[in-house]
Amino acid sequence: MILVGLGLSVLVGVSLGFFGGGGSILTVPLLLYVFGLDPKEAIGSSLLIVAAASAVGALRHWQAGNVQLGTAAIFGATGIVGAYAGGRVSESMNGGILLLLFACVMILTSIAMWRGRRGRVEVIEPAPRGAYMLALQGLLVGAFTGLVGAGGGFLIVPALALWAGLAMPAAVATSLVIIVANSLAGFSGYVAHVSIDYGLVALISVCAVGGSLIGTRLTRLISPASLRRSFGALVFLMGAGILLREAKLVVDTAGPALPETLPQLVFVALVLLGGVMAGRASRGPLGPSPEPVDFASGEGI
Repeated sequence: MILVGLGLSVLVGVSLGFFGGGGSILTVPLLLYVFGLDPKEAIGSSLLIVAAASAVGALRHWQAGNVQLGTAAIFGATGIVGAYAGGRVSESMNGGILLLLFACVMILTSIAMWRGRRGRVEVIEPAPRGAYMLALQGLLVGAFTGLVGAGGGFLIVPALALWAGLAMPAAVATSLVIIVANSLAGFSGYVAHVSIDYGLVALISVCAVGGSLIGTRLTRLISPASLRRSFGALVFLMGAGILLREAKLVVDTAGPALPETLPQLVFVALVLLGGVMAGRASRGPLGPSPEPVDFASGEGI
């Protein structure tokens, strides 16, 4: 099983290298069902693994000049706060509930990947409130990252494209920098109350880093649409399996303790609601692609 697990770890890196995200969607089930970690250990460990693999991808994009540091600073600053808070809140939550939330993220992500982008989403001009919306979405995405271990690349990239006016290569590159920051912040929230097998994390990280290098090369050989749909189908099946498996366990074990977990459930609901509202607010009119907003200089804020 260890060899199978290491092989799947390479697939995690391939996902990050090809899509600029999706690593945590595979890492948590891998740690949970192949390596036998408990839910909180799996989520905490996945944050560190995804951070390592994303850092390699971010470095390659940095060398290519695609990373927008000013934008990453705005999104990442609030994201770090949210991720740390999410990691701390998870301490008092039932592990099964966290897995149910993670399964929901997997299913929603798979649907989005299967449908793909329906036309190019662009804004006519950078919105004056763009920086504030980036900061708000950074906080919400960070909180969700720390809570369930999802790096949030599938949420970060659209936000960067809409509110910062970044082209897709720059949005993907900048999202990797933000994923590194959010994942490390979320991990710092977990490490205080979760035991981490650093040897296992290091081994999986090496495999994932190797996979990320493969993923960057695959972009030239495989149709992105075909690979995206295949990956989306795999993620949907895994998410549905986790959802069905954990739902009964949560009902059996968390039912009597529901009053104690209610504040945390309210926190999760607010994060999800805020994310939906921010996403709806970010739907702008179509038009010519703008120049990237230079948030570092304050222009467009």
